[in-house]
Amino acid sequence: MINRELIRIKAVQLVYADLLNEGKNLEDIVREMEESLAQAYHLYHHMLCLICEVTDYAAQQYEIACQQAQDRGIKRLPSDKFVENRFALQLEGNDRLEAFTRDHKELRWTDHEDVVHSIYDTIAASPEYAAYMADETSSYEADRELWRTLYKRYIADNDMVDDALEEWSIYWNCDRVVIDTFVIKTIKRFDEANGNKQPLMEQYNNNADHSFGRELLVQTLRNSEENRELITAHIRNWDFSRLAKMDVAIMLTALAEITNMPDIAVNVSLNEYINIAKLYCAPKSVRFINGTLDNIVKNLRAHGKLLK
Repeated sequence: MINRELIRIKAVQLVYADLLNEGKNLEDIVREMEESLAQAYHLYHHMLCLICEVTDYAAQQYEIACQQAQDRGIKRLPSDKFVENRFALQLEGNDRLEAFTRDHKELRWTDHEDVVHSIYDTIAASPEYAAYMADETSSYEADRELWRTLYKRYIADNDMVDDALEEWSIYWNCDRVVIDTFVIKTIKRFDEANGNKQPLMEQYNNNADHSFGRELLVQTLRNSEENRELITAHIRNWDFSRLAKMDVAIMLTALAEITNMPDIAVNVSLNEYINIAKLYCAPKSVRFINGTLDNIVKNLRAHGKLLK
């Protein structure tokens, strides 16, 4: 699950923090990266749990609605289609997710019931919910697709969720954009035939990705002065000290990868760091970073210092 996109983002964040407050030694910063990536994996599970919590609250509301209908002598009870959504129930019974909730009791959405209630109310008033409940046909695929759509539209970009996450971990709101894509991919991969054994994403895709993070951070910090000089030589009338710290952090990390990791194509590295710049920087800074890195790469190649 933790891929190189997320690792690069973490490296940039830590280099940025180091620029703001120098003083930590290299091993401390590497350990902070490991902790931050572990927290990102927790967030992945935590966001999947939110789907289960919303479904549980929907079931409570359904029971109340049924009791009210009976009290009024109404024979036709409300539809239980949403609370019996097969994807949501499969997710709730997932062995891996249940193990996570047992091991991390401090991460219960019951501590933020207002968030759960608000998401359910928003969903229940949505056109997607109305169309789903009105559809007389029923399938696992439709159940799964409903939650994939609901997550993208009503959970992935939700200010109340952001506020709650900030109380749990200082890392999480920075990770949300990437982790939400992993949650949406996970929903899409669910197969009814797998039952409670449905695989979730592993923490790392492979050992190479695990070692990539440490190597990237080490190379960035060890070669910081050299790469600062490269940047300074290519910014013409700009004073390096006046550059935005995030712009510098992105360029230092990108140059460390470009000049020290021969197995990664230059265009891949450039594209990845420009995408990170789009997340954290103003459009003017994105153009500045892109132009500066491009000029440095051309210069290194012209002088035979970059052979890939």
